[in-house]
This record gives sequence, structure tokens and C-alpha cells, in this order.
Amino acid sequence: MWYNTLTYRTKFIVNTKDEIGEIYMRLPEKFLNRMKELLQDKYEDFLKSYDEQRYYGLRVNTLKISVEAFKKISPFKIEAVPWTKDGFYYEEKDMPGKHPYYHAGLYYIQEPSAMAPAAVLGVRPGEKVLDLCAAPGGKTVQVAAGLNGQGVLVTNDIHPGRVKALVKNIELYGIRNAVVTNEKPQHLADKFTGYFDKILVDAPCSGEGMMRKDENAVKSWGKFDVQTCCAMQRDILFYADKMLKTEGILCYSTCTFAPEENEGTIEWFLGEFPNYAVLDIQKVEGMDKGQPQWANAREDLNKCVRFWPHKAKGEGHFIALLQKKETAKTVSNLYNIQAVDKKAIALWEVFAGENLTKMPEGIVQIYGSNIHLIPEHLPDMTGLNVVRTGLQLGSVEKKRFEPSQALVMALPMEQFKNTLDLDGQSEEVNRYLKGETLMVEGPKGWTAVGVDGYTLGWGKQHNGMLKNGYPKAWRKMG
Repeated sequence: MWYNTLTYRTKFIVNTKDEIGEIYMRLPEKFLNRMKELLQDKYEDFLKSYDEQRYYGLRVNTLKISVEAFKKISPFKIEAVPWTKDGFYYEEKDMPGKHPYYHAGLYYIQEPSAMAPAAVLGVRPGEKVLDLCAAPGGKTVQVAAGLNGQGVLVTNDIHPGRVKALVKNIELYGIRNAVVTNEKPQHLADKFTGYFDKILVDAPCSGEGMMRKDENAVKSWGKFDVQTCCAMQRDILFYADKMLKTEGILCYSTCTFAPEENEGTIEWFLGEFPNYAVLDIQKVEGMDKGQPQWANAREDLNKCVRFWPHKAKGEGHFIALLQKKETAKTVSNLYNIQAVDKKAIALWEVFAGENLTKMPEGIVQIYGSNIHLIPEHLPDMTGLNVVRTGLQLGSVEKKRFEPSQALVMALPMEQFKNTLDLDGQSEEVNRYLKGETLMVEGPKGWTAVGVDGYTLGWGKQHNGMLKNGYPKAWRKMG
């Protein structure tokens, strides 16, 4: 049979023109031998899934549009993902990343099983939430939608390069109450002791669950061995505990099959922190239970969730939900609101009065030349590498206020006085997204440009043409 050759067939992008070609990838023999031992009579079903097409998913960004409203305007054929109310499968040929609605932040393209951890965490408006290993930001966007602009979202990644993608997604999806940090967990723990109601740890792992989806997961498997990953996971969870409130909830997830990184890591954590209880996760179609026999037969591990590619319409994932029972020390040092530059604030207020129908609510703070609205009840973050705090309104340059891309993406079209609403099927919307000047009439000055009623970016109207303000780094190519 085909799998005796230790290869599987899948499709990957093989050149810059996005032409699809078949290639053959070799699954590591050591990995296959372990999976055969673990799965036994289910092993052949597991292997056959690698000769099947992967599933493609998008998740509606309910900060901008309701699920029902999106279903009415969706240009794609979509099918509901069972484990989250805002997730849908789409067909590969639809390529939603190229549609203007993607650039309006109406949905996030995400592997379907990766939607489950944040859905299981069940974030509610007003909570304080930490996404500890967040980049590029898919789960951050999902958590932010649960908060619905209320409460605090701290989203962190230890890698400076990956944080750039995280910041872009914060802006693209209109998130107003996030603090983006680039820190080690222990440094965050010093400032956020006992602060969070909920913490999501989508831990670095050996990535075995993504081998069907991503050829790089196959190539890198030997570089990220299980024991190294376990050590990182335990270190992260140690500091996550310090930041969680009493009765707070911790969601731990990986995209690997390795028991050591899944049931094994949770079994270790419960041994180190016996004041935690494993919460039952309601199983829906596609979800399998945890496997206690792979981790010292601790029976409450069957409350966890596993996704298998031969059982679910998605890739491999593991999820555990834990609740803390012991009293934690809470943060006492609150954020020090510094005196603001009154001249800079006056320039922002003039801009808002001329261009907005309603002033955004929040605490105004200035960092250098940048003006932000920041969330309430932040702790003192002195000494942390904070990349972004709250919503960047814009900056003061040469004694004038320049609005940010984050501002126009965070507000609905009706909150702007001057707008240009482009048809999603028009050539003009593609020209705008490429950064071209549009020859259109309109009131002089700043204009919020949108597509079918949803904001895309800025333009500046003058003498019968709209100077394009769409960020150069975001522009469509070709």
C-alpha cells in the first residue's frame, strides 16, 4: 500500500504565480512508528487522511459584522464549523484572502481546528484576558471579538519579527482594547501577578498536527523534538499560573499529536499545581476525548479534547481547560496615567470635530508623537517591551494631526463625516487596494474609504481626485 513508502500526496504552492502542483512529502519514519503504536487499529485510517485534501476555514470578525449579516453577503460557498459559532469552511478555489472583504477585516482565514481553543475559553465582555503565545494573531482576533471592545486584552509573543504580524492584525480587525507586548513570560508575570480572568496558552510545539497542511511542519519536525518542546511548555505554564486570578480559567492548546506535549504536560502541571481542576469541554462533532492512558492514567484527562485528521474536518489539535482554585496575589500598582501634551490633544480634538460624527471614548495617552486611547485598569508596565497600547488614533507631525490606519479600521463607516463607499465588485476598489489615486469628486479633506459599507482605509480629497492613504505595506500586488 502507498503508506508503506512513508510518503503522502498533497498540494502546495510551488511558484510565485500561485499555480498548484502536486509534490510528494516524506513523513518521518520515527513519527509514523510512534503513531502506529499509539493508534493501533486506527492507524490505517489516520494514514489515509494524509492522502485527502485539507480543510480550509475562515472566521467572521464579529467586531465588524454579525455572523448572520456575513452569511447574507458572503461571496463564497460556506459551511458551518461545528465547534465555533463564527467559523466556516470554504472551498479552496474561492481564495478569500484576495477579496476586498478580507482587507476590510470582515473575516480571518484560519485552519478550522485552530478555531477551537479560543471558542472553548469562552471569553466574555469586560474580562481581562492574556493570549500568551499570540503571533500571528488568529486567536487574539477571536478573543477580542468575545470581549467586544470591553475589558483588557494583552497579546504577547516572544519573537520580535512575529510581533509585527500581530500588530497588523490588531489594526486590520479593528481591535481597540489590546496591549501588544514582546516579552518573556516571566517578565510579564512580574507585572501582571493575579491579574487575568482568562489565559490562553497556544503553546509552541512539535507541530505534528499541521503536517498535512504545511510542508514546513514536516521539514522542521526533527528540529523541534518533543522533549525540548515539553520544557518550553512547562516554563510557560509555570508563569501563566502566576498571572491567573483565583477561579480564573486557563486554556492550553497545541497542534501536535505527541502525548508528552499534551496529556503529559497537563499531568505534570496538575502535579505541580494541585489547586487546578480540569474542566469538561463539551464535545461536538469532530472532537475526541483526551487519552489518560498516555499520561499515568489520570482519568480527568479524558475531559480534554483531541482533534484527529481522520475524525474531524480539520488538522491535529489538543485542548485542555483548567480552573484555578487557590487565592492569588492581585496587582496593586495600577498604570500611571501621565500628563498629556495639551497642544497635541487639541490637534486631535480639532481633527475629530471636523471628520468624525462621534468622539471615540477612552483614556487619551501620548507616547512620543503618537496619540492612543488606552484600556482602563492596566497595571504599571514600566520596564516591559510594550509595542502597542490600545487604539492608536494617529500622530502629531509638523504641528498637524495625521490619523492612523488603526483608527479608520476600528470605527464603522457611519462614524465618519466624509466617506467613499466602493462596490465590492468594482475595479475602483482593487485600484484603491493597490495604492492608486482615484479620480472621484467629493468634499475636500480626509475621507474614509470603504467597501460595501465597511472601512478599508484613508484617502485625502483634493481637486477632483482622492490621494490614496492605504498603507504601502498592506497594498495588493499585481
